[in-house]
Amino acid sequence: MDEMNQVQAHNLLGLKTQTPKRKDNALTRTLRSCCFIPQRYILGVMGLLGVCNAYTMRVCLNLAITQMVNRTKNGMEHFDPNACPNDEEIGGNATTILRPYATFDWDEKTQGLILSGFYYGYAATQVPGGYLAEKFGGKWTLGIGLLSTALFTFLTPIVIRAGGASWLFILRVLQGMGEGPTMPALMIMLARWVPPHERSFQGALVFGGAQIGNIFGSFMSGVLLSDGRDWAYVFYFFGGFGLLWFTLWSLLCYSTPNTHPYISKKELNYLNKNVTTAENSTTKDPVPWKGILRSASVWALVFAAVGHDWGYYTMVTDLPKYSHDVLKFNIATTGTLTALPYIAMWVSSFLFGFVCDLCIKKGWHTIKTGRIIHTTIAATGPAICIILASYAGCDRVAAMVYFILSMALMGGFYSGMKVNALDLAPNYAGSLTSLVNTTSTFAGIVTPYLIGLLTPDSTLVQWRVAFWVCFAVLVGTNVVYCIWADGEQQWWDDVRKFGYPQGWKHGPLIPDEPEQPESVRLSSKKATDDAF
Repeated sequence: MDEMNQVQAHNLLGLKTQTPKRKDNALTRTLRSCCFIPQRYILGVMGLLGVCNAYTMRVCLNLAITQMVNRTKNGMEHFDPNACPNDEEIGGNATTILRPYATFDWDEKTQGLILSGFYYGYAATQVPGGYLAEKFGGKWTLGIGLLSTALFTFLTPIVIRAGGASWLFILRVLQGMGEGPTMPALMIMLARWVPPHERSFQGALVFGGAQIGNIFGSFMSGVLLSDGRDWAYVFYFFGGFGLLWFTLWSLLCYSTPNTHPYISKKELNYLNKNVTTAENSTTKDPVPWKGILRSASVWALVFAAVGHDWGYYTMVTDLPKYSHDVLKFNIATTGTLTALPYIAMWVSSFLFGFVCDLCIKKGWHTIKTGRIIHTTIAATGPAICIILASYAGCDRVAAMVYFILSMALMGGFYSGMKVNALDLAPNYAGSLTSLVNTTSTFAGIVTPYLIGLLTPDSTLVQWRVAFWVCFAVLVGTNVVYCIWADGEQQWWDDVRKFGYPQGWKHGPLIPDEPEQPESVRLSSKKATDDAF
């Protein structure tokens, strides 16, 4: 709260657009002269590392659990006439791998429950995380959340050995709760720091940390687990990485430009002029849920997010399984090939972001058109590619090329619907993102389970059905987004500025404020069409 006092006191005088005067000491002047890199880019890099940190702590258990469990699945092997040739065992000899630290006897059901525990906690704190970020600032909401997850990750070996599967499940839920505020808090900070024409690139930079986390987490986990090492090293490493990130985040990043002690005056004036936000309001109005839940553009964004998560989790969770069980790559090759789609997605996200920002800045298309174009590329492109991959049959090269191309095209999401919340609600981007992420997280929980039901024998034909379902979800949700998406700030995001749409009969959004008479209500077609 202390960070906002100076700004709020300044604005009691009604000077909303002016920069508050600050007393600069010698240290502040020195830091300001040394920091030649714009602070919004430092925030972008630290945000990238934060998301990377979050994803490494999220996925490290996926590989570590293979070295923790000593139970293997035995059963009748299903005969598949369309099965691809298997090159994992040459000459009929299998290699026995010793796992001295695999001391837990957990069946597949228990392992699945443990791995899903994270997402229950993650979904539970999305909305509270958005509220806390808007009320107290994104810096500490995000920082403390990831700090707690880092501590829980570091303590994981101790907790497992003390309480087994039950304690680990509870710990995973707590880890998910710590990461829940990550995306809402980042959205709040990006809304405060990034001008509209830079949001596609900055969004690609920050949220591309997810792919870096997937790549880095998988690679380092493999290194740490190799040669029969103790699986506990994985949790110590990534927990320590999280603690280091929190230290740097606390020193370098601040919730808003006006509370940053050594931002340059040039950059501060530029951001105050170009960033649309009501952060300088004398009182923070409550989240306008009545307006948000009746907004067509919000529900279009929710549908697009569900489609994104459905396609993303299909690839992230099940691509290694498809590569191993259907295409019959050996484990070492599967691990290498799994990283390639992530790399492609990360690289392409920057390309899409640069192109989108350039087109908006040059006036070649509107923000709304840019969001729709890139979301459509990121939805229909992967949908077509995964179908082509399934019909490539046992042509491994073709199948993997289609999968890599699929994830590369999915990089368009980061300059499309992923940053659309900043356009619609710069003042309530955290709450809007929490609503969208909470809904789409449940899609991420359902997808692996449904695919398991559709592929009980993991045959090529069964997987083809699963991919057609993914195709239908990606394309269907994208159609909804294209119809009702918007790229402008919505009236309910700043009702003091825009007023109410015509026909609004759901009461005031601001406490103790009478509903505005018809004569002063907002009459623009955009607002009228956007309200249900």
